[in-house]
Amino acid sequence: MVWLKRVLWLVVWLFVGVMGLQMIASESGEVVVLSTRGDGDQAEETRLWVVDHEGHQYLRSGQEQAGWFVRLKAQSRIGLDRNGQRNAYDAVLHVEKRAVINDLMRTKYGWADEFIGFLFGRDDATPIRLDPIPEVDPYPPPPPPPEEQVLPEAVEESTAAA
Repeated sequence: MVWLKRVLWLVVWLFVGVMGLQMIASESGEVVVLSTRGDGDQAEETRLWVVDHEGHQYLRSGQEQAGWFVRLKAQSRIGLDRNGQRNAYDAVLHVEKRAVINDLMRTKYGWADEFIGFLFGRDDATPIRLDPIPEVDPYPPPPPPPEEQVLPEAVEESTAAA
């Protein structure tokens, strides 16, 4: 019975270790923030890897059912924060670029891409080209919380008191 407990603990710690390593790997290197919209008005943010190829930025979805990818396919206009710059793009799926984008991701992200590829595979990954939309921000930052907003009456009262 003791050996069964040890085996179970080993399996648990192995699982925790793999998940922890996956989290570390997914945050290594350059990470951008993708904003997508679902059925509601609220933008949802996802942290992803990005590569540059032939003058365009590319993302890659490794799982067809990933929430951000499902939202992107339903609404191709997205927002992207990269290097402190927030820009709008139309997302265009480019399956024919799979091998090239997989190679670029592997080169840029090294061991992290290989580790996550080992866990989830890359054979059916979908590259996504981002076509810029100048001077448009489809997902402006949300308004401040209600306690930080200044109501028009408060502005009038403070002006009148002065």
